[in-house]
This record gives sequence, structure tokens and C-alpha cells, in this order.
Amino acid sequence: MYPRTFSTQPASCSTRVATETITNPSIRMNMAAVQDIAKEKLAVLRTKLDQIPILQQAEETVKVPKEFLVLGGGLLFLIVIFFGIGAGSLCSIVGFVYPAFKTFEALETKNKGDDTQWLIYWIVYAFFSIIEVFVDFLLYWIPFYYAFKLAFLLWAMLPQTKGAKFLYDSFLRDFLKKNESKIDAALADAKKNAGTIASEAASATSDVVAAATDMAANAKKDS
Repeated sequence: MYPRTFSTQPASCSTRVATETITNPSIRMNMAAVQDIAKEKLAVLRTKLDQIPILQQAEETVKVPKEFLVLGGGLLFLIVIFFGIGAGSLCSIVGFVYPAFKTFEALETKNKGDDTQWLIYWIVYAFFSIIEVFVDFLLYWIPFYYAFKLAFLLWAMLPQTKGAKFLYDSFLRDFLKKNESKIDAALADAKKNAGTIASEAASATSDVVAAATDMAANAKKDS
């Protein structure tokens, strides 16, 4: 057998860095300080999350601390938004479901201020949706479009920002008032055309049914 040999080459740079990181007291103290800060922030977050009962139930169910559940959910949320995985559906849920529930709450209260806020939001949301339909082919080329859309919807709906009211007061109200007669005329024409199309479709359907009935009757006589 050949004699066993040992390399006399010095340790690699990465190995030396790792060794110094472990043995250097100042580096270890810095890492300990970072860990202490992280634990402190997590403790503060946990205190705030204790006010949400559903998170307590989730923690007991999955046996994972609620602060980690929230952080993991937030990370997953960011991944979904920035990489566009189901981001369109998520934006629709955020932009429609929550405002619809808040509108219901506003209607059930005597305070009319929140009614006005949510009515304005729905006007802005409808206006934005119409614009989105016509420029949909361009939106595909905008990086992180759904991230921007979600941020816009949150800015428009949240009471802290009241972005919808800002847009409405800035230009949308004047635009709608200026074109109110044109919009009413277009809606009237659309309603008239829709009624004509519906009556023609009903007439055509009745003719088809009558013809099918006659064919069935003739076939029965021949048999």
C-alpha cells in the first residue's frame, strides 16, 4: 500500500473567513446583537398580533408561532405580487371584496360620511376598470404591474389615504359633470339597442322552437 500523505497547502480563503467568523469575539458579539434585536422585534410583533383571535387559532392549529405565520404569509404575498402568480385574482379580491363589505357596513350605520367615501371609491374603481380594459394589451409589458395596481387600490380605498376622494375631487367630478349628457345619451342608446337585440333573439328562439315542434309532429305522423 502507498503511504498516506497529507496536504501541506494552506486553508482556502473561504475556510479562513469561516474560522475567523467563529473565533473572532467581535463578530460573535455583533451576531448576538443582531439576534437580540430580531428577538425584540418579533416580541413586539407578537404583542400586536395577540389582538387578532384568528391568528391565535391558527397558531394552535399548526403549532407555529403567529409572528412566523404572518412573516411567511407576507413573504408569500410579495412573491405572488411581484412574480404575477395569481396576482390578477388577488387584486380583484382586494379591490372588490373588502370595499364591498365596508360599503355594507357604511349602509347599516347612520353616519353618511362613510357612505360618500365608499360611493366615491366605486366611481373611481369603475373608471379605472374601464381604462384597464382598453389598455389591457399594454399592461402585459409593464413590469410588476399588479404590484402597482394593488398599491393603487389600497391607496384609493384606505381611510388613512383617501386616494379615491383625492382623484374624484381633483378631476373626475369635473370630467363626469362636463360629459354627463353624453354619457346619459350613450347609456340610453345602449339600453335601446340591448332591448332590440333581446326582442330579436326571443323572436328567433320562438321561431326555432315552433319549427322543431312542427318537425317532431310531422315525424310522428309519418311513423
